[in-house]
Amino acid sequence: MSAPAGLTENRAYYDEFSKRYEAERRPNDASGYHALVDDLEIELCERYGRGRDVLEVGCGTGLILERVRRFARSAKGIDLSPGMLALARERGLDVCEGSATSLPFEEESFDVTCSFKVLAHVEDIGKALAEMSRVTRKGGVLLAEFYNPLSFRALAKVLGPAGKISDKTRESAVYTRFDAPWSLGKVLPPGTRVEAARGVRIVTPAAAFMRIPVLRDVLRKAETTLCDTPAAVFGGFYIAVVRKL
Repeated sequence: MSAPAGLTENRAYYDEFSKRYEAERRPNDASGYHALVDDLEIELCERYGRGRDVLEVGCGTGLILERVRRFARSAKGIDLSPGMLALARERGLDVCEGSATSLPFEEESFDVTCSFKVLAHVEDIGKALAEMSRVTRKGGVLLAEFYNPLSFRALAKVLGPAGKISDKTRESAVYTRFDAPWSLGKVLPPGTRVEAARGVRIVTPAAAFMRIPVLRDVLRKAETTLCDTPAAVFGGFYIAVVRKL
């Protein structure tokens, strides 16, 4: 049985992206934009996942999962791209190939199921969230990150040219959705509730601002201070902390 067309297209896109995915993320971005985003995601994951079993849906090359492994009891990852997974396996990570809408794990296998920068590229997001809930134990949490239309980041995506993932392909080649925080009830599965939220990239107008030394420090401080406040609703990346009841 062949994979759905959208899944095949996404796999090809990320296989191509894997060749330069880490170019701006390591090692020269230790205090820049991508580091800021990753740090805020990982810190939230550690809050709920320290000493517990964690699954990352859409683990990519393993940049986040590698750090999750340091505090979790177990850390597993899944991704649809063999190219991305090859780099994750070079890190010695426990990863497998698969789709967010059909997770190859038993029910209630994890305490924390997280997904960062991935769900926005899944057309059937409701099914992906239902699968994340299925493999999460009762009382556990889903950390589900959405692209927020009410943000500087969304405005930049609308007004600016799509970024390049290779010499021939731009980010516009992959399916992308934006889900407003107040609309999450329409896509979250039954038996779950949002109990908290974190906003990432609330006041940073563009990634380029994080390359300016003094301004970079000011923005990092502001983002860290505001991420768990009501200002989270303006985060370009909106992470819902979803409790499985």
